This record gives sequence, structure tokens and C-alpha cells, in this order.
Amino acid sequence: MNNKVILCVDDDEIILNSLEMQLKEHLGDHYMYEFAENADDAMEILDELENDGYQTLLVVSDWLMPGLKGDNLLIKIHERFPNVVKIMLTGQADEEAVERSRKEANLFACLGKPWETNDLISTIKRGLQTAV
Repeated sequence: MNNKVILCVDDDEIILNSLEMQLKEHLGDHYMYEFAENADDAMEILDELENDGYQTLLVVSDWLMPGLKGDNLLIKIHERFPNVVKIMLTGQADEEAVERSRKEANLFACLGKPWETNDLISTIKRGLQTAV
């Protein structure tokens, strides 16, 4: 059973579906994939995974979401799970939010939307290498 997890957080279901297809195509079944449409769901999933003995290696999060924005979510994740690699995927994050995420959440990378699949996958692979 695979207990290594990648979590994707975005309020747009189309984005989540696209991420799921690309991750499965390029990373196969080496990881378990989880998806959340907002920060509250993401934190709940992370807690459940931890309680069930899964190890979340990496989180890919949108920035502009209803409720808690991505930078605040990543900071919250960092406080609870400092070893999780954090990647922001956004079309709208301001530089301040990205910089704050770098400082306070140890942001690994920030990619723009729309993204190039190869950029996304190579960034995730690099991030996973630092997580293992």
C-alpha cells in the first residue's frame, strides 16, 4: 500500500481534474493523490491522513480561493507539518503573498497559471526529492 501523499488545493474543479490527470500520467501510482477545494478541507484531509498513518510529502495550492488564501493556508500547513514541501500555483498571487510564503511557509516554488505540464511535473519531482 502506498502511504506517500500529494495534496492539491484549488477552488476550481477543472484545475483539480487537470492536476489529477497530469500527476497520474507522469508520476503513476507511486503516490496517493488527494484533492481539496478550500483551506478547511485541505487541513481536514491532512489531519485525517496523518491520523491514518499516511505521509503527506507535497502540497500544491492555489492562491486566490474563497476563505483562506493560499499563502495563509501554506503558512498554516507549515506550522503543523513543517516537512511538507509547498508549491503555489496561481494566476493572481501578488508578490507580497509569494514572498510571505517563502519566508513563513518555506515555499518551495511558485508557478503561474496556466502552467506548462513539464514545468509543473519537474518542479513537483524536484520538490519530492527534497521531501524524501
